[in-house]
Amino acid sequence: MSGRGRPRLFDRDEALKRAMELFWAKGFGGTSLADLTAAMGINAPSLYAAFGSKEQLFSEAVALYDRCEGPEIWEALSTEPTTRGAFDEYLKRTADSFTRSGKPAGCLIVLGALNGGDASAEVCGVLQRYRADNLRALCERLERGVAGGELPAGLDCAAVASFYATVQQGMSIQARDGAGRDVLLAIADGAMAAWDGMMAARRSA
Repeated sequence: MSGRGRPRLFDRDEALKRAMELFWAKGFGGTSLADLTAAMGINAPSLYAAFGSKEQLFSEAVALYDRCEGPEIWEALSTEPTTRGAFDEYLKRTADSFTRSGKPAGCLIVLGALNGGDASAEVCGVLQRYRADNLRALCERLERGVAGGELPAGLDCAAVASFYATVQQGMSIQARDGAGRDVLLAIADGAMAAWDGMMAARRSA
C-alpha cells in the first residue's frame, strides 16, 4: 500500500530545538514560516499539526530555552553563599552565556520580540512573563539577604533588582551588537561597583 499522503515522521524534540535556535538568532518577527520549515526539516502542515501555530511554537521554544540555557545563570542566586557574591556570579555567568561560541549572541527572552513591533500581544506576553519571573527571582534573593542581616534593613529590593535586571538586558543587546565576553565582564564589574554604593547609601540613611 502506498504511503502517499501520510504525515512526514520527524523528531519533535529536535525540530523544537532547531526552532528555538532560529528564534533566538532572528527573533519572532524575523523568522518566517519558510525559515522554520527549512530548519526543522518539516513542511507547514506538519508544523501546524505538531505545534498549532507559529505563536505556540515560539512559546514552546522559549520554554525550552529557559530550561536549557537559563539554569546556568540563575542557579548562582541559590548556590552562592552571599547575596553580593550571587549577583556578581549571576552577571559573570551572563557574560559567558551571552557570548558563547556556536550559539546566538544575547538572550532569546530579551531579544525575541518587542512590544509594539511585528509580534502579537500573545508573543510579547510570553516574554514579559519570563522577564517578570526573572525580576522576582532577583528581588527574592535580595529579600533573603535583608532578612538574614547581610543587607541593610529598609533596602528597596525591588529597585535594586530592577537595576540588575536592566544591566543584564543591556548586556544582551551589547552581545547581539558584537560585544565580546571581556566587554560584558567590564559591564558586570561596573554594576558591582554600583552595588557597593547602593548598600553604603542605605546604611548611612
